[in-house]
Amino acid sequence: MFRTAAFALFLASAPFAANAQTAPVGMHGHDHHHADYASERMHVRIDGAAGPGVRDIILIPGLSSSPEVWQGTVDHLGAGWRVHRVHIQGFAGAPVKGNAEGPVAAPVAEEIARYITEQGLEKPAVVGHSMGGTIGLMLAARHPDAVGRLMVVDMVPFMGAMFAPPGASADAVAAVADQVHAGMSAAPDEQYRAMAAASVSGMINTEAARPAILEDTAASDRRVSTNAYRELIVTDLRPELARITAPTEVVYVKFNDPRMTPQITDGIYQASYATLPGVRLKRIDDAAHFIFIDQPQAFHSALDSFLAE
Repeated sequence: MFRTAAFALFLASAPFAANAQTAPVGMHGHDHHHADYASERMHVRIDGAAGPGVRDIILIPGLSSSPEVWQGTVDHLGAGWRVHRVHIQGFAGAPVKGNAEGPVAAPVAEEIARYITEQGLEKPAVVGHSMGGTIGLMLAARHPDAVGRLMVVDMVPFMGAMFAPPGASADAVAAVADQVHAGMSAAPDEQYRAMAAASVSGMINTEAARPAILEDTAASDRRVSTNAYRELIVTDLRPELARITAPTEVVYVKFNDPRMTPQITDGIYQASYATLPGVRLKRIDDAAHFIFIDQPQAFHSALDSFLAE
């Protein structure tokens, strides 16, 4: 069953199919500034200001994504929220800095924990899409006192289950991850870009957003993206889920494969998050991987309900 879903999730979260927005980069006139926070792994842009009754929320984009992907959500949240948008170094035009080699997601999760502490944020809400969801899970499991609420958008806690037979050892999963990484790294640029174009249609249904996906992906460092993708395959967070104390909701879509029914998809998510007590799972239909762009009303309704509790 997991093997059947592998291709769909691969397309949805691979480095050459990772970011979307409703308008090209630079066309939004937002009122934001960058946080006074030094890191070799990421930087943070802030929309809104602290004040009485203002709550903090951290938005983490996916692989090769720009903070722009969250613009519709930022606009929706409006007054009452100070929004902290993470931009991972090496993605969407950001200098590579400390992400040149090795894992990306785990170090970024640690940096977000440090950011929360140094900025004096009081249990902010955290929302992460795709790889950003993985980072959110790492953050909430490894720093449970730092997170107030967690929403994971279209991501399972162990992607490796989709790339290896059931019960495969960690070494077997790592071997598969190494093969995937080698293939991505060795592909000629022209082939790499062709794979990007071919994958976009399965990742987002909103045609107007597709060109921006390619723009941001082209501006991402290939080494950082491929290294991060390998890390996602080998990282199994299921044993850590029980450490999460923050209320958690996972929103997801049916896998983009005609053989995968909504019921099969539901079963995969239920099994994947079985070790997280109290988790709420919500499927949103008629959307691809970028749920908040394809179905913004349904996504924002789910987000509002979750944040209001």
